[in-house]
Amino acid sequence: MKKLPTTLALGFRRGNLEIRQFMRQRESVVFTLLFPLILLAIFGSVFKDTIAPGVTFSQYFVAGMIASGLVNSGFQQLAIVIPMERDFGSLKRLRGTPMPVSSYFIGKAILVLVGMLIQVILLLAGGVIFFGLNMPTSATKWFTFTWLILLGTACSTALGIAFSVVPKSGRGASAVVSPVVIILQFFSGVFFIFTQLPTWMQQVASIFPLKWLCQGMRSVFLPDSFANSEVAHSWETGKTFIILIVWLIVGVFFSIRTFKWERS
Repeated sequence: MKKLPTTLALGFRRGNLEIRQFMRQRESVVFTLLFPLILLAIFGSVFKDTIAPGVTFSQYFVAGMIASGLVNSGFQQLAIVIPMERDFGSLKRLRGTPMPVSSYFIGKAILVLVGMLIQVILLLAGGVIFFGLNMPTSATKWFTFTWLILLGTACSTALGIAFSVVPKSGRGASAVVSPVVIILQFFSGVFFIFTQLPTWMQQVASIFPLKWLCQGMRSVFLPDSFANSEVAHSWETGKTFIILIVWLIVGVFFSIRTFKWERS
C-alpha cells in the first residue's frame, strides 16, 4: 500500500494550489498586491513633511504599510475568503479527502507569506525610488525584519482562520471584516503618527498585534534616534516578540477549536 504524504507535505501541496488559484483571480491579485503601493503613492505625495530629524512621513508610512500588509494579506483576506469557500462547498469537499485541517492551515499560511513577500518587494522598491526610503544597513535589523515577517504572517493567518467563523455567510464577510481592519489601521498608527493619536486610542491599539507590528517595522526602517519619539521612548522589540507569540497561540487555539468545514 502506498504511504500517504505527511501533513507538512500535504500542506505545501495545498499551498502551491492556493497560490495558483489566487493568481487566476486577476482582480484579487491587482487589489491585494498593488493596493498598499497605491496608498503609498497617494499618502507619500500628499504628506511630505519631516516628522523628526532625518525622517519623512513617507518613510514612516512605508513601515506602517508593510505591517498593515500582513493584516490585509492574512487576517482580512482569509476571514473573507474562507466563509466564501464554505458557502461554495469547497471546504465540504476537502473534508472528504485525507487532507487534515492542519495541512489546510499550512496551505493558507504559504499563500499569505508569498503574497506578503511580493507586497514587501513592491513597497520597498517604491519607497526607495520615489520617497527616499533608507534601507536597513545592519544584520540585526534584517534579522528583526525577517522574524517580524514570519511571525506576523503566522499570527495573521491564525487569527484570520479563527475569525472566519464570525461572518454568517461569504456574502456578508467583507462587511464584517473590513471595518475591523480599517479601525485597527487608524488606531495602530498606520495612517497617522501613533504618538499623536488620543491616549485612549493608543491604549486600545496596544491590545492588538497590528500596533506592535507597525512599531517593529519602524525599528527596522527608521533611525534608532526615532525610538525616543515612541510612547515608551524605545522600540520594545522584546515586548513586540512576546505579544505576537501570545496572539499566535490565541489564533491557533481558536482556529483549531472553532474551524468549520461547512455552514451549520
